[in-house]
This record gives sequence, C-alpha cells and structure tokens, in this order.
Amino acid sequence: MRGVIMYAPGDVRVEERQSPTIIKPTDAIIRLTASCICGSDLWPYRGVEPVDHSAMGHEYVGVVEEIGDDVRTVTVGDFVVGSFVLSDNTCEICQAGFQSRCVHAEFATGMQAEMARIPLADGTLVATPGMPDADLIPSLLAASDVLGTGWFAAVAAEAGPGKTVAVVGDGAVGLMAILAAKELGAERIIAMSRHPERQKLARFYGATDIVEERGDAGVAKIKELTGGLGAHSVIEAVGTQESFMQAVGATRGGGHLGYVGVNYDVQIPGIQLFFAGIHTLGGPAPVRRFLPDLIQRIWDRSIDPGKVFDLTLPIEQAAEGYKAMDERRATKVLLTF
Repeated sequence: MRGVIMYAPGDVRVEERQSPTIIKPTDAIIRLTASCICGSDLWPYRGVEPVDHSAMGHEYVGVVEEIGDDVRTVTVGDFVVGSFVLSDNTCEICQAGFQSRCVHAEFATGMQAEMARIPLADGTLVATPGMPDADLIPSLLAASDVLGTGWFAAVAAEAGPGKTVAVVGDGAVGLMAILAAKELGAERIIAMSRHPERQKLARFYGATDIVEERGDAGVAKIKELTGGLGAHSVIEAVGTQESFMQAVGATRGGGHLGYVGVNYDVQIPGIQLFFAGIHTLGGPAPVRRFLPDLIQRIWDRSIDPGKVFDLTLPIEQAAEGYKAMDERRATKVLLTF
C-alpha cells in the first residue's frame, strides 16, 4: 500500500509500505477513503519535533475491512470516523469525557496511507448511519480532529447563548471553533485574522467581527469591542507565546479560556495568570466524546466543516501539500487515494 513517510524535516515521500494486519483482538483494519495534513504535522516538518522516517497522519475515515475477535461496536463494511487519540472509552477518565487522557491512550499514526490498523477499535471508531455520499467525506474527515478539536475548545471556553467569543487563530482549528461557537449559540464571535480568504470562511462559519491586530494591540481591540471587559470566552488555536498571552489578555475576569494550539516553549508568567482571574481548560481534544453528535450533525447537513479543506491532492503529491500548508498557501490539505 502507499503511505506518507517523513524522512527528515522538509523531506516528505510517498512509498510502498506493508499492509497492516490484526495484531490484537481489539484491532480493526480500515481502508481509508481520505486522509489529510494537520497543522501539527508541520512541527516535525519544520524541525520543531524530532522526525526520522516516520509514518505520518492521524486523521482518517474509511471502511472497515477486518476486525479482531473482541471488537463489538463496528463490523466489516461499516464506514467509520476515528479520533486522532486511541482510547478504550471505558476507563474512569474516558467515562468522565476525557478520552484523550484515557489510561490506555495512544496517538494515532500512519494514517496518511491507503490502509491502517486501529487499536482499541471499539473505543476509537464510530460508524456513520450508512455509507455517506461523496460530498460528505471531507466533513466527516474534519470530525476526526480539527472539528472535534475546535468543538472541544468552544466547550472548554464555555461558548454559549449571550456570550461573546474571541478566537485567536484562523487556521483550520480556529475556523472550526468559530463553527462550534455558532452552533453552541454564542451571541457574538470575534475572529482574529489577517488573511482575507480565511476571514471570508470565518464569516461563513459565524464570525460577527474580524480583528486583524495582534499581541497587545489585539487585546486592546477585543476590549474596545467589549466595553473594556474582554470576551466571556476565548479560544487559543495557535500555540505561540504571543497568541497564548493574547488569549489570556483578551479573556475578561471570570471568563473562560479554551486552549488547543499545540505549544512549544510557551512561558506563562504565573503572576499574570494569577491576576487574570480566569478559568482555563485545554490540551489534546477528547474528540471521541463529541464524535456521535458531530457525525449526526454532518449527516443531517446542518453543518459543513468540509469547506475548511481548500486544497485536495492525490497522495502521490503529499509533499506539495505539506509545502503549501507550510507556506500558508493552503489552510488544510485533503489527500485522496
């Protein structure tokens, strides 16, 4: 089968790999219908994370081809969506809604390929109501990570009726957080973006205001728009020092900050956080918690997260997809087989 391998930073190749097989009775084998490149895949691509001949990809949808003897919730022939974190969905932490911190949690890898082995299939995969129409595939793929992550960020920030929500970051996750805040009933949604095409998509997903300023100027603008108080709910979807402190500063006293941007070398001054007086919650999103609801919303066509994919390429051109995202010529790249 064909799969994407990152040999070293900036060196992405598509090679023939051995097809996966059942190893444990809790495994399932799926034939992927589509995969994609995540913003977090750019960390090793840029040399921030170590990489050495790594099988890439953690977002996936496809059809079950084989199941282990202990798998009960999906069967051969099901079309499934899986979380980017593998979980048993039965431990105490999973039952509390934090499957990304499951006692058996592992991060999915090697999903930019034609086939994949999914450990802990019962706790990780969710079957769709039937075989989806082709135009629903991108939206269902988005649910595997960016939609679920944006949704978690909005929930963590307690976006809802009567709330003003500010979203720091206009990448795929930030755009999905805007969609989620709208679906959760937020009254006002402020998108922080400098990119015209992304601003248009932010408006499509429900943004009521656009703020182009960054850093302290961005915080000042948010406060100006909120009567000097700051937003009730702030979502951080970038993961840099500037974006995180901008998010902290934009949150009103007693407000809620949901952070999902993968951050490296971010230093939070304790005294600044202390006097901010805000609630914080974030980290890897427990996508599995939200999958049944998100799949149904997509199936009913009440949301269209698939528009976040603005470049579709065959897997053979994966290297171009990485380059396009690294150079910000694409928001999110869908890979076909």
